[in-house]
Amino acid sequence: MSMQSPAYAAFSLRRIAALVLRHWYVIKSSWPRVFDLMYWPMVQMLMWGFLQLYVAEHSNFFARAAGTFIAAVILWDILFRGQLGFSISFLEEMYARNMGNLMMSPLRPVEFIAGLMIMSIVRLAIGTIPVTLLAIAFFGFNLWAMGLALFLFVFNLFLTGWAVGLVVAGLLLRNGLGAENLAWGIMFLFLPLVCVYYPVSVLPEWLQPVAWVLPPTYVFEGMRALLIEKVFRGDLMLQAFALNAVLFGVAVLGFQLLLRSARREGTLLQGGD
Repeated sequence: MSMQSPAYAAFSLRRIAALVLRHWYVIKSSWPRVFDLMYWPMVQMLMWGFLQLYVAEHSNFFARAAGTFIAAVILWDILFRGQLGFSISFLEEMYARNMGNLMMSPLRPVEFIAGLMIMSIVRLAIGTIPVTLLAIAFFGFNLWAMGLALFLFVFNLFLTGWAVGLVVAGLLLRNGLGAENLAWGIMFLFLPLVCVYYPVSVLPEWLQPVAWVLPPTYVFEGMRALLIEKVFRGDLMLQAFALNAVLFGVAVLGFQLLLRSARREGTLLQGGD
């Protein structure tokens, strides 16, 4: 099929579904993959949850801010695993030496990206939903009680995770699996700066402007305002969306440029174990 034909030019949900189904079969047929998706969020939630119980018994402030640790852990895991779920699905195509086949198929890059985004949501749901139920059972903390605010928090975190995942995917295409460590560790560079467990005011003054450039900072500040002050900060969410729009646009452009470079340099077939 010619890449100029109308069938190729049209955005195809069928091609996206085929890519998602391929990755769903991979997950479904491997219990270690399913276990891994659930294990680390569960360990983190339990560890920080028990720590919060101890702190709440010894501090009036943290007693008033009950749930902030657990909510921060779960939201951080959504950010981290949103990016990781995107990157792992991409890496599995490289491990299988399938990137060349995909790029020669009718699947368009935008459909490929959409499929990876859907798989990121699927992987995250497998790991996170059971954790939120355990948080209710063990600590009486119901993340779902945040309602619409939770949706806005999660959507913003997904946008950031996907943007970072796109950049990592482009670097993997251009540099091969030598850049694989970026997929696993790049998000931890943001951990101290997006103020997951503490307010921005804790940072040195010269570092605070850097924190405010990162969209997740607004999400975690909004989460604390909702849980501690019982106020939903719509202004923070609007700023997060604006920054995410810029970040995601730059990431898409960067991915396209790196993909073109990989095609030009012939590095699409360098993937493998």
